[in-house]
Amino acid sequence: MSKVTSKLQVTLPKALAERYGIRPGDEITWKPSAEALRVELPGREETSSLTREQKLALFDESWKRQLKRQARRPRSRPPRTRGWTREELYGDRGRPR
Repeated sequence: MSKVTSKLQVTLPKALAERYGIRPGDEITWKPSAEALRVELPGREETSSLTREQKLALFDESWKRQLKRQARRPRSRPPRTRGWTREELYGDRGRPR
């Protein structure tokens, strides 16, 4: 998490700067987007000029990558038994008679 200084400056976390190839002296653009701010990097606005079909193709590719990542994750363990059932705890309460 970053803090805004008294001069309204924000420090970009190192991990994000490395991930997106941002270096000292690079210029970024702040754009309002609904109730958030969007940071745009110069020369990387090419997605705004893509057609709808191209954007959908990019989305499909990213979705396939996400499914592969999820498949590599270990499955969550099965739920533990509580030692009681809902019927034992509540009985017939709340059920129509």
